[in-house]
Amino acid sequence: PLFPAYSQAVAATAAAPSEPLHWRTFDGGIAEIGAAGYSVGNAAGNAAGAAGFCFDNETPRHRVYLQPYRLASRLATNGEYAAFIEAGGYEDPALWLSDAWDWRSAEKREHPLYWRRGGEAGRAESRGWMEFTLHGLQPLAAERPAVHLSYYEADAFARWSGARLPSEAEWEHAAAQRAREFGQLFGEAWQWTSSSYSPYPGFQPAAGAVGEYNGKFMVNQYVLRGGSCATPDGHSRASYRNFFPASACWQFSGIRLARDGP
Repeated sequence: PLFPAYSQAVAATAAAPSEPLHWRTFDGGIAEIGAAGYSVGNAAGNAAGAAGFCFDNETPRHRVYLQPYRLASRLATNGEYAAFIEAGGYEDPALWLSDAWDWRSAEKREHPLYWRRGGEAGRAESRGWMEFTLHGLQPLAAERPAVHLSYYEADAFARWSGARLPSEAEWEHAAAQRAREFGQLFGEAWQWTSSSYSPYPGFQPAAGAVGEYNGKFMVNQYVLRGGSCATPDGHSRASYRNFFPASACWQFSGIRLARDGP
C-alpha cells in the first residue's frame, strides 16, 4: 500500500524509444536443444556444448523438429500492452483461455498486477497509468518492456496481437542461432513460452535432495526463457528453464511474440 522504493537511485521517467518490431524468420527442421554433459549426481555440466554449470532439468540435450516460425525482434512494451487494455482486451472472453477467463473474473483483474490509474492522461509516456517499480510508484514508461504479467495475460495479449507465444524449443533455437539479431534476450524480463514444464526425453531426477529441486515441480507449470534484471549472470544462458504457474505474475515476466513461418 505504501509503494516503497527498493532503489533510492533516481529513476528515469522515460526510456529511449524502442526499436520497431521486426520478425525474424527461421526455417525450422531438426534442431538440438538442452544442455550437454550433465551427469546424475554431479552438478557439473555444460550448456549447449560450452563448459559451465547447468541444472538437471536442462538435460539431456536432444533433438526436436520445428516447423518454420518467426520471432519478434524485441519484447512487447508497456505502450503496446496499454493499447491492449484500451482496446478492451480484459473484457473480451474470446481472447482468453477458459481457465484464464475464470482467473481474470475471480481476481477482477483489469490491468497488470503493479499498474495503477492516476498518471497524467495527457502524456503519451504515462497514458494515464502509474507503475509500481523498484523505484517506487512511477509514471508508466511506454517504451519499457511490459513485465509482471501472468501466462494468462501474455497468451491473451499474443492472441489480440495476431500472434502467439513461442515454444521453448523455438526460443532456444532462435537464441542459439541468431542471438545478435534479438534485443532483450537476457537481462530485461523472463519470457513466457507456450510449453508446459515437463521432463525432456530421457530425463532422470538425481538421487537425494538435489533431485527434488526441479523434477517434483513438473506439473501445472509453464516454461519461461531468458532472464531478467534480477537474474544472476550464471543463470543467463539459452538452455535455462525457468517455470511458474500460469497465474503467477510477481516475477519479472514479459512477452516475446511468435508466429508461424511462411
